[in-house]
Amino acid sequence: MVDEQVKLVPIANVGRIMKQILPTTAKISKEAKETMQECASEFISFVTGEASDKCQKENRRTVNGDDICWALSSLGFDNYAEVMLRYLYKFRDFERVRANQNKLGLNDDDEVNTDDEEAPSAPLEFNIMERVQRRRFN
Repeated sequence: MVDEQVKLVPIANVGRIMKQILPTTAKISKEAKETMQECASEFISFVTGEASDKCQKENRRTVNGDDICWALSSLGFDNYAEVMLRYLYKFRDFERVRANQNKLGLNDDDEVNTDDEEAPSAPLEFNIMERVQRRRFN
């Protein structure tokens, strides 16, 4: 049982994500959380396994974000792959700007003037649940 639980996404995180999409008055049973925990963990393993197979065929030892996006697409999850790829590019841009700020010895609060890029002022947000809700109710 302990080995099996190590492979699962933490149930507290699953519950927190589930609560984000539900009305504040809704309650979630332990069984529902456990079911979602198992499904999410299986999905992650499925996608990661596909990405890992690709890396092995290419004689690489490290799975990266592009590999995960490729795996999502190749498994038929094109909508997820598209969103994740956009997020990945934004994340990389954010990290690149932050690394440049660190090289210059700037704090997160300091302004940076760049000719070709706008420095992100806040951490990236990935609010997929909000988009899902908007699509569902519009």
